[in-house]
Amino acid sequence: MLRQALLAAVALSVVAGSAMAQDVKVLRIGLDGSENEADQIRNTQCVADGLKAFTGVPEVQIFPSPDYNGVIQGLLGGTIDIASMGASSYAAIALKDPKAVDPILTYTQSDGSSGYYSIMVARKDSGIKTLADAKGKKIGFADPDSTSGYLVPNVALPKEIGAPVKEYFSESGFGGGHENLVLAVLDKKFDVGTTFGSGVGKWEEGYTGGNLHQMVNKGILDMDDVVEVWKSPLIPNGPLMVNNKLPEDMRAKVEAYFLELPKKDHDCFKAYTQGDNKEYIKVDPSFYQTIIDARKSVIGG
Repeated sequence: MLRQALLAAVALSVVAGSAMAQDVKVLRIGLDGSENEADQIRNTQCVADGLKAFTGVPEVQIFPSPDYNGVIQGLLGGTIDIASMGASSYAAIALKDPKAVDPILTYTQSDGSSGYYSIMVARKDSGIKTLADAKGKKIGFADPDSTSGYLVPNVALPKEIGAPVKEYFSESGFGGGHENLVLAVLDKKFDVGTTFGSGVGKWEEGYTGGNLHQMVNKGILDMDDVVEVWKSPLIPNGPLMVNNKLPEDMRAKVEAYFLELPKKDHDCFKAYTQGDNKEYIKVDPSFYQTIIDARKSVIGG
């Protein structure tokens, strides 16, 4: 009798799990505003279509946010199911609620590396070529929740300039995402600004991936107009995060879809990851512990 009761309980749990997966009527992908909204939506549409076909979910919706925090709050509140963001954004979530999301995958660059760089740029005609030249100038950051556009510069720069950022530069501000930040540097709203790139490949192409590469591809940036003033230490590529409010079997399906994406539709994979990247690899929270510690130190919990 006990054996039959146990078997019945297992069977019921399997049925319940399947029912939970079937109850997922929509998957919601969050976009963080690091690039202009129309381009982000276009680069994500193939993912939405692919997820719908692969998981059997009736609808996959794309939710663009004007800033990183909108997606962070959506992931914390359960109104966003899937998002690819920088490590600092994941750290913000982990520090508020470590059980809210899991970082399941990250991508590798064309050379197989799983990191990228914060890159400080200035206009070529500004005369600013080094950090010493940038002293007393106005610095722009991409977004307060950006890893490369804010957190890492505020951790790494003081060690190189020998002073707090707010003392070394005359003024600081935010560009409203990476693309807008670089445009603001070109428009002379900032003397220097921090964005990101793979650090691999040709400068004139904006490297092989990252914001500079995307802007070059779209024809809105000529790398001859900017110079690289500073490059950070290697930063771990940001995670693809899945909300833990989703049923476990649906989370597994989402992970399986993204793992196969580089092989099934490499153009879609490159568009979604913003560069000539190679593949997805599995990660877990420990991969981002240094960024979590850095965010807690610089920004707080």
